[in-house]
Amino acid sequence: MHVFLTSVQSVVSILLLMSVGYFCDRLGWFGEQFSNALSKLIMKVALPAGIFMAMLKRFKLSQLGGLSDGLLYVLLSIGIGYIIAWIIVKIMKVPRGRRGVMMTAFNGANTVFIGMPLNLALFGSVAVPYLLVYYIINTVVIWTFGVWVIAADDPTSKKMKIDWHHFLPAPLWGFIVAMPFIIWWPQADTELPMFITRTLSSLGALITPLSLIYIGIMLQRSGLGNVKINLDTFVTVIGRFVISPIIMGIIIWCGMNYAGVDMVSIFRKTLVVQSATPCLAVLPILAHTYNCDVEFSTNIVVITSILFIVVTPLIMLVLNWI
Repeated sequence: MHVFLTSVQSVVSILLLMSVGYFCDRLGWFGEQFSNALSKLIMKVALPAGIFMAMLKRFKLSQLGGLSDGLLYVLLSIGIGYIIAWIIVKIMKVPRGRRGVMMTAFNGANTVFIGMPLNLALFGSVAVPYLLVYYIINTVVIWTFGVWVIAADDPTSKKMKIDWHHFLPAPLWGFIVAMPFIIWWPQADTELPMFITRTLSSLGALITPLSLIYIGIMLQRSGLGNVKINLDTFVTVIGRFVISPIIMGIIIWCGMNYAGVDMVSIFRKTLVVQSATPCLAVLPILAHTYNCDVEFSTNIVVITSILFIVVTPLIMLVLNWI
């Protein structure tokens, strides 16, 4: 019951923030220029600042050595997930402009904004280091390879090509700049001048509300009645909530039975739960940035954010049973 109530409250909060963007845009408060500026503010200011501060506060280099197996598991899980998503996209003949979004939606988890509070509610603060294992790999892969996959699927380009600057999008600079601090100044989050940390923390705090407000705006413009499950949406939801955690579960099982890797129960459960969190909230913004299917990506974020209220208790039930 506690898990169910936590899921319900998380979903209600998400829906309320989306509704702010939806109804304000419906009242005519936001023009096209506003939504474009909002996506740039999130991508180029709030996300780099938020990732930088999250790294300083939550990552300790001394912890990572004992969690290396988990890092490898998450990397393998996401890598296999992209391969499976690519095969599915090819078989289904998904149109250009939707393929990259669909593949990234399979594997891009909303680890911080939904996954972190949910994990704390389920397992307590003892699970935070295990959560960070998933967070670091998910963040690096999505903001490098994931962004490139979406950018390479830009339907306005005449042909798909590798554009190497997509491997260093603005949000990833928050991670890159944070690494020297983590290595050589691990107390930087408390020893940096307060005006710096407060400013960056305040900017990072904008990510969730602004991203969800943006989704609400896109939802209003595409039409609330258009949020429905077609084949592409259904397969993507299955990929996020079924295929992704199954891949993670199989990798953990193989590690335990064939590689002799002994993980504590909370570590195993954390990795599986995080692999089945909703799609990252900034997916529509990435789609907009690279001229891909914003309506489809908005659909995916809304549907997965609602469905996880049912999925999480079911996954916990399975994990406790096995």
